[in-house]
Amino acid sequence: MSLWHRFSKLLFEVALLKRIERTGYAYLGTGRENVAGHAFGVIFCAWLLTKLCEERVDEEKVLKMALIHDLPEARIGDFNAVNKLYNQADEDRALKDALVGMPIEKEVLSLWEEYKRMETLEAKLVHDADILDLIVQLKEQKDLNNPFAERWLTYAKRRLLTPVAKKLAEAITEIEWCSWWLEHFVKRDEKRKEP
Repeated sequence: MSLWHRFSKLLFEVALLKRIERTGYAYLGTGRENVAGHAFGVIFCAWLLTKLCEERVDEEKVLKMALIHDLPEARIGDFNAVNKLYNQADEDRALKDALVGMPIEKEVLSLWEEYKRMETLEAKLVHDADILDLIVQLKEQKDLNNPFAERWLTYAKRRLLTPVAKKLAEAITEIEWCSWWLEHFVKRDEKRKEP
């Protein structure tokens, strides 16, 4: 099989993440998201954290690590916190099997190991980006009157590791989820009232 075909297979595997639902929302009672949507949010949060971080950080490494942080879920599915109490999945094996013999295998597995060890600033930023993406979703659910979202937000914020992520989490929880687009209408209406 050619390298082109192997990369094509990997792209189909990654595309499956668009169909795999994140399972934690069943416990929250509202909201839904697929793994690919979550991955995009994590990547974007990770990028913002690299820009806000006062320490020197390898932005490329952070973005690549964020990109692959849930890749094994294409093979094992999404286990939420409750599922993990009763189920075990071999994420390492799933990732290795997906990449065996590919030119990116060594780089991805190295990033994966660094992420799991959680010793570098880059790994901690990706971890926090993962939590921040959840915080964004929980804040939306809170603003939409889910009575349990506030408890989840409190727990999620305690899991953050870096000062920069903690500051961003506080800002996220201080504004309404819809404020970014409501401001547009307020400004538009104010302009219409001007003589």
